[in-house]
Formats: sequence, structure tokens, C-alpha cells
Amino acid sequence: VLDGTAGLWCVNAGHCRPKITEAIQHQAAELDYAPAFQMGHPIVFELANRLVDIAPKGMDHVFFTNSGSESVETALKMAIAYHRVRGEGSRTRLIGRERGYHGVNFGGISVGGIVSNRKMFGTLLGGVDHLPHTHLPEKNAFSKGVPEHGAELANDLERLVALHDASTIAAVIVEPVAGSTGVILPPKGYLQKLREICTKHGILLIFDEVITGFGRLGTPFAADYFGVTPDIMTTAKGVSNGVIPMGAVFVRKEIHDAFMTGPEHMIEFFHGYTYSGNPIASAAALGTLDTYKEEGLLTRGEELAPYWEDALHSLKGEPHVIDIRNIGLIGAIELAPIAGSPTKRAFSAFVKAFERGALIRTTGDIIALSPPLIITKGQINELIDHVRDVLRSID
Repeated sequence: VLDGTAGLWCVNAGHCRPKITEAIQHQAAELDYAPAFQMGHPIVFELANRLVDIAPKGMDHVFFTNSGSESVETALKMAIAYHRVRGEGSRTRLIGRERGYHGVNFGGISVGGIVSNRKMFGTLLGGVDHLPHTHLPEKNAFSKGVPEHGAELANDLERLVALHDASTIAAVIVEPVAGSTGVILPPKGYLQKLREICTKHGILLIFDEVITGFGRLGTPFAADYFGVTPDIMTTAKGVSNGVIPMGAVFVRKEIHDAFMTGPEHMIEFFHGYTYSGNPIASAAALGTLDTYKEEGLLTRGEELAPYWEDALHSLKGEPHVIDIRNIGLIGAIELAPIAGSPTKRAFSAFVKAFERGALIRTTGDIIALSPPLIITKGQINELIDHVRDVLRSID
């Protein structure tokens, strides 16, 4: 099977990589578990330092989790706690975005904007509001790369500040590229505007980089690609190549330092997980980082992006296609839905693609593609040919 989705957006270095396997085997034989409370195994500190080395400048502390959902919960709690320890306990409101996806825990669903999640589980966290999404097909359909129109949508944050007052808002959380809802890209200048407004009002900006982190856009992180540094950044998936569950939350130094003002024997941040910084998971992550570095995978997406873009947009004009979006090594082909049967057409495409030997991802009536960063031009051609054949075969 040709993997067109890096598993579930996570197997960035490809499957069954020797360095990762060997690192896991070695660590499992040496020490399989060590707690991360009041102490830490040396391998965890080594991993934290390696991650900081590739992080956006100024994000020099890491908190380990076990998934993207846990990373988001951690980031939200950090944001609220940060303001509290600084004497601004009224800052508890969280701002997400329509169509945003931030995992499956209660906090992530609350700040997320996926309708089915919110409908199924009802009212979750109070004190949450949402910005509009940036999907503007009437203006940006078939854009190549970052779309031109829509930066002004970030100004809606000023409306929410006027409504709730900045003194009540802890953080804004967005995906730089909204992956799970169908690869929705930020318009030119949009993230910069969000950064400016958050800074102006003392609101923390959280980037959810669970999908975009570790080379997906041709840079280590989307923050690097867009030139916008958040205050907190959530990651998972690519940190361990999907081999063993792991996540990491990056924070600016001033956020870390705000928690370090109490007595040495006291708990600084009342939060953590039994498996945070697990030695075997840490070994897998180090093996992953070694593979990325030795093969230049964190920037390979930049090299392949033009070829990937041309291949994707060659599908324009194929049956059912109403939009194509791309950035780095990620892309989406949006299909016209079947009247009265939303999602059915894309699901048919998923099934037929797998029967032909290609794994694709569908969300709604959108085909989402995010191949491993090791993909070749020949494999890109093969993947797109599979999708083309599928589009011509479905109703």
C-alpha cells in the first residue's frame, strides 16, 4: 500500500525505520520506565534539549505528554495557570476557531469547532468563544499555497476582546494549518494579525502544531514557515514518527519562569501524566530526530513542494473536484457532495483508493493527503494517478 497520509499525519520519516527501532530496543533492554515527577531520566533531558535546538527561537522549555489531545489539554491549563500565578486570575476565557480540531478531550473539544464533536458531547467547558474559520472558497478556490484573501478575519478577535474584555481572556488557540477539517490554510497576513492582537492585549497565542510540526511544511514547524512565534506550541505525531505515543508542549522562557518562583520543594504546575517522558518513547523520539537530521527531512518538504503542488493541481477539472488546496507536503481535494448524502462520495473514494493500493484520508467530502517526507517524485505521480483514477470511477 502506498501511504498517502503518513499513517494518520504522523509517520513523517516513513515506516519501520532502523534507527528508531534500534533506539527502542536498546532502551527497553536498559530501563523500560522511570517516573517524571520530582525527577527525570537523563534521556528525557537529552530529548528536551534536542527539541529546543529545532524549535522556534525563544521557545526553550518542553513539557512532555503522550498525545496531541494531551498536549492541547496541557497548553490550555498552562495558559490559565500562567495568568493566575502572575496575579491575573480573571483571565480564564479561551478562544478557539470554527472548524478547528484540537483533539478529543474535553478541553480540546470545547475550544475546537468540529460540529459533530460539539453536538455529540454538548456543553463542555464554560467561558469559551470562537473566531471564524478562514475557508473562503468563493475567493480562494484553487489557490496555490497560502491564499490571498481573508487576513481581515483575524480582526474578529478585537470584537471578542470588546465583548468579554481582555482581562478575562487567557489564550487564543489555532492550528496554523487546520488539517483534520480538510486542510484549511491561513490567508496571507492572518497569523501575523492574530499575533499582533494577542500581544496588544496580553493574551497568550497557542499554535496547535500536532499535524504541522516536524517538517510537514518544509520547515521544522509552521511557526517557522509563517514567521510567527506563538507563546505555547503543542506537538505530537511526528515527534516519535507515530511509533510510540508521545507529545511535547513548547513554551517561551517567560512562561516557564513564571511557575518557578515558589519554594524548591513545592510542585510548580499541578499537572502531569504517568507516562510523560517515558524512556522508551523518548528513545523513539531521539531515533526519529536522528533520522530527520541525517536525511534532511525537516526541510525536504520545501524541496518537493513545487512538484507536489503541480501534481495536486493537475486534478483540477477531474470529476467532482470543486477546490484544491496545498502547502508544503500537505494537500486537499474537495469534492462536490452528493445531495442528501454528505461524505458518501469521499468515503467511496477512500474505499476505492485502498482497493487500488493507496491509503488516503477523507474528512467530510474532502480528500486530505500528507505523505511521508521520504516520498519520491515517482511516488507522488503514482499517488496522484491513483486519486485521478478513483475520481473518474466514483459517482
